[in-house]
Amino acid sequence: MIGFLLFILALTLTGYLVLSQPHFGKAPSGKRLERILKSPHYKNGRFDNLNATPQLAEDTSMPEVMFRFLFGKTPDKTPSKAFHFQKTDLQQIRHDQDAFVWMGHSSYFMQIEGKRILVDPVLSGYASPFSFTGKAFAGSDVYQTGDIPVLDYLIITHDHWDHLDYNTVLKLFPKTKKIITGLGTGEHLEYWGYNPENIIELDWFEIADLGNGFKVTAEPARHFSGRGLKRDQAIWASFVFETPTQRIYIGGDSGYDDHFKKIGEKYGSFDLAILENGQYNDDWRYIHFMPGENLKAMKELNAKRMIPVHHSKFALAAHSWYEPLAKIAELNTENLRLIYPKIGENIDWKDDAKVYEKWWEEYD
Repeated sequence: MIGFLLFILALTLTGYLVLSQPHFGKAPSGKRLERILKSPHYKNGRFDNLNATPQLAEDTSMPEVMFRFLFGKTPDKTPSKAFHFQKTDLQQIRHDQDAFVWMGHSSYFMQIEGKRILVDPVLSGYASPFSFTGKAFAGSDVYQTGDIPVLDYLIITHDHWDHLDYNTVLKLFPKTKKIITGLGTGEHLEYWGYNPENIIELDWFEIADLGNGFKVTAEPARHFSGRGLKRDQAIWASFVFETPTQRIYIGGDSGYDDHFKKIGEKYGSFDLAILENGQYNDDWRYIHFMPGENLKAMKELNAKRMIPVHHSKFALAAHSWYEPLAKIAELNTENLRLIYPKIGENIDWKDDAKVYEKWWEEYD
């Protein structure tokens, strides 16, 4: 009995020490917490989705999910050979040139009408609390923080490890003018040393006027948040980034729901929608798109073009690494304008004449 109690004590102490590490972040407090408590989306001690959203589907359980994750077999879960991509030098992109460079998973650089924007950068080589798990596919992690130019805006859609990476943002702080994120996530960023005066922290439906015809609005997503044991203390969001001439939808992570139709009706149309495509599983079908649902969301958003992301860098679900791309291409029977950039490729999303090859077939 004494040995067992000592084991439990040691386990508890180890857990406490691990969770006390700075990369786990910090729960909201002070004026930020006061603001959160007034949010109509914060109920019973946590942020909530607009509609009832179980994190696990009704026909499964956590033990089943964990068993399949630990012992299940997934063919081609990782590429059989290393990727070989050409890397765009972001520092050399002309300031008057619009650009989009995907960095794998949900990390991408955009330059829009002179504004340099980086979304959800995870450039440390892994997407988890520990460097030995969630490793990037060989050849996919081509960008490092030193490659990133001075940023007008760093956008963080939510605080999960595959979207908010401690080591990455810490190195980006000195070259980031403003950070745009959802309400509550600013606590992590301030705790890690970023100037709170330069954090634009938005609840759903709040608008920030960025000046000179630029503005950003936080819109709902259907997901959850959390970096430690306590979840949903910061809101997860999609963002509408508007320039004097363009409107971009930054989807973040989301399962399908009626908010896409409402957002499409609210804004009328989008020049580009960037939507998740991958890391899905029927067990968590409410919080991530299942195949084809992103196409439905694209149509409801009235988006002229879509770039599918959230794939081809980390194996976070039980499907082959290339399945999300193969599926969306197969299901696009209406020939919607889908853009399939390679990692590191600088694309002009407005060039609708460009044909994008199915690059993943070279590696499947």
